[in-house]
Amino acid sequence: MSYMALYRKWRPDTFEEVKGQEHIVTTLKNQLMHDRIGHAYLFCGTRGTGKTTIAKLFARAVNCEQPVMGSPCGTCPSCRSIAEGSSMNVIEIDAASNNGVDNIREIRDEVQYSPTEGRYKVYIIDEVHMLSIGAFNALLKTLEEPPSYVIFILATTEAHKIPITILSRCQRYDFRRISVETISDRLSDLMEREGQQVEKKAVDYIARVADGSMRDALSLLDQCIAFYLGETLTYEKCLDVLGAVDIEVFIRLLKAVEEKDVTGAVDMIDDIIWQGRELGQFITDFTWFMRNLLLIKSAKESASKLDLSKENMEAMEQMADGLSLDSLMRYIRIFSELSNQIKYAGQKRVVLELAVIKLCIPEMERNYDSILQRMEELSRKVDSCMSRPVQPVAARMPEVMEAEKKEETLEDLKKTLPEATVQELQAIASRRSEVFRQLEPALSGLLRTSDVRINKEKRSIVVLLDEKNQGLLQNNEEDRKAIEDAFMKVTQRQISVEFRKQMPKGSMQQDLVRMDIFEEMNIPVEYDDN
Repeated sequence: MSYMALYRKWRPDTFEEVKGQEHIVTTLKNQLMHDRIGHAYLFCGTRGTGKTTIAKLFARAVNCEQPVMGSPCGTCPSCRSIAEGSSMNVIEIDAASNNGVDNIREIRDEVQYSPTEGRYKVYIIDEVHMLSIGAFNALLKTLEEPPSYVIFILATTEAHKIPITILSRCQRYDFRRISVETISDRLSDLMEREGQQVEKKAVDYIARVADGSMRDALSLLDQCIAFYLGETLTYEKCLDVLGAVDIEVFIRLLKAVEEKDVTGAVDMIDDIIWQGRELGQFITDFTWFMRNLLLIKSAKESASKLDLSKENMEAMEQMADGLSLDSLMRYIRIFSELSNQIKYAGQKRVVLELAVIKLCIPEMERNYDSILQRMEELSRKVDSCMSRPVQPVAARMPEVMEAEKKEETLEDLKKTLPEATVQELQAIASRRSEVFRQLEPALSGLLRTSDVRINKEKRSIVVLLDEKNQGLLQNNEEDRKAIEDAFMKVTQRQISVEFRKQMPKGSMQQDLVRMDIFEEMNIPVEYDDN
């Protein structure tokens, strides 16, 4: 006989073997034992939770000649024929490929004939939400008042797509996701029957990856066993086959993100890709890893319910202590968005690397949680500076001491320099660029555009300001001193500077003479004829 997949080989033969759906099994068994069988059932739930399995068991149980506590005996002719798929009383229909009105009309015509053997004719319609609107309407009357020997079992993963008129005619049963512990125990039991050596940690990991689906868990286990046929299946081997990543990799990646080590984080992504890991699975696992960290950080009592080994729990608790809730929520948001983007991305690696860089550099985003994280980092830096011991001024601010020293030297220099003569002041024109370089841009522009003259009596420089140039002065005394220092450094002479308001055009200012520098700059200046 050819090989049969594990999920088909070990499909439950009795209600007692069904795991994770006790609320449904108990209800159906009570109906069978007390002869309260309904005419229409709707089984809803995610993939691999037992909808079709329980539908087939129920079909066998209602036709079983010798039921045991509501479960089929498995030995009578009716049970054997239904198990082999040769019974005419159990009709399985795939609504995805038989979704038209004509298909429903065939069912409506067939229900008129009573079963040739057994008590009931059972119609199992899988993926019933795929039926067309016309097919649903054609099914309504038959579903509402079928013959007493007909039972309809409708199975679907998307109950919200089924018309309310159909829902109201059925007994609805919602199948739950199967817990990791239940799946793990079932896999361990089956591996003992198969005689296959499997590490407990490997079984637990497969159960967690199955995401509540028993069929998915058995399919993944079947795949891993086939790859390492004849060998003991270990946790590391499961990671290799499934293209998954160990939790230690997630911890190192998150540390690199927290340290803002973009190069290290991108290098880790490169290693994961070259190891042949599946990027979609990596993103899902990393998101769940951060979700677990969030639970450990925010709700200690919930952390005990996480399916983690003692070593992993200790490592994650240590990791969570160094993270803030806002940062974790931002990381989870970015990777949750990434899990949707990666499905349709042409360059999956580029999209993943961009998301990791976003984690490292909050400045790339302008949303609320990114700004919060940047504020937290600034707060930590301020706290770090405040916690440092106060050092002597000489050790703490050498540049300040140097500036004060230069200022003292400049004051001493003023006392030793001679005063400039009128001729020396007029000769400054040839060295104007040196003076401008000594000044800030605002003061340099002030001198370039103002009417500057020489006071012969005081032997000083006079800057005549019009209404426009008066707005350039921020502080008259400080600006005047800065201009004096600039002239003094260039000429090595004591020079005083004063500001005056410019007189109206044509007014006489006999104490002032022109300064050649402004002639050369083509600035119009009013001069006395004297």
